[in-house]
Amino acid sequence: MATYKEAGVNIEEGYKAVNLMKEHATKTYSSAVLNNLGSFAGMYELPKLKNPVLVSGTDGVGTKLKVAFDMGKYDTVGIDCVAMCVNDVLCHGATPLFFLDYIACGKLDSEQAADLVKGVSDGCLDSACSLIGGETAEMPGFYKAGDYDVAGFCVGVVEKDEIIDGSTIEEGDALIGIASSGAHSNGFSLIRKLITDLQADFNGEKIGNVLLTPTKIYVKTVLELMKKYKIKGMAHITGGGFYENIPRMFKGDFKAVINKNSFEILPIFKHLMSLGVEEEHMFNTFNMGIGFVICINKKDAASMIKDIEAMGNKAYEIGYVEAGGKGVCIK
Repeated sequence: MATYKEAGVNIEEGYKAVNLMKEHATKTYSSAVLNNLGSFAGMYELPKLKNPVLVSGTDGVGTKLKVAFDMGKYDTVGIDCVAMCVNDVLCHGATPLFFLDYIACGKLDSEQAADLVKGVSDGCLDSACSLIGGETAEMPGFYKAGDYDVAGFCVGVVEKDEIIDGSTIEEGDALIGIASSGAHSNGFSLIRKLITDLQADFNGEKIGNVLLTPTKIYVKTVLELMKKYKIKGMAHITGGGFYENIPRMFKGDFKAVINKNSFEILPIFKHLMSLGVEEEHMFNTFNMGIGFVICINKKDAASMIKDIEAMGNKAYEIGYVEAGGKGVCIK
């Protein structure tokens, strides 16, 4: 008699994985979560706002996963998955509420899958977001044994009259950059082409572990800043680097002028340039050491930088807004 297990899907291992995952997910619950994992859908009670607008974002970890698998380290890339979503939602002033993940694989290993979800849980805790559900799909013949794909989506909320959409940006406004933690989760197809020995030493560490440094989550820092400052626009520096992401905060005909000497370019990016990547291409692919950019009135720049640093992050005034033209000028 043919069985599902003979076809390559181990239901028992799936049950084990779910039980292990529940332990991590329940750590993220707030009083707004109305049911437990195992229901057909997650339920989350909206906070009492006058005119709430739901803001959503979805993303995956990309080929950074291959580095994780080659290094045998599964417990950090889930943080990347959460970060890529919550940081995007944050750009419009929204507070992340809940997260759902999707994990697909060729052959399920419950311990590895639970490590992946542990990372998701850690990312949710870091962004005060609840992990209320997800899906684990075992697809033999579609994915190779040992391969996983990890994606997810986040839903946040903001008062309609507090949405940050770039509509108040003016010429002369300052651009504040908050430091990144490394390559985050972008450009890894290029990174893997350039760096083939993940065990090689890089400043006293295996370079594979350096590359697996999780994407920084900016939620708690920025939500605190929003209480004090009139933030006009924000950009999460992901795929496309400075050139594609910073202009996304503008509504009008503006250009971002960036001083490339105003912040620390992280060693990993200097290393990639030494392997043959031109500087302009680097700024169009990677975050170069700045993971999040905030646009505010010039008079508030020094105070905001001081507050960001008091919360444990490095920050810099990296440039300003210029009227006319579009895009980014790096000089």
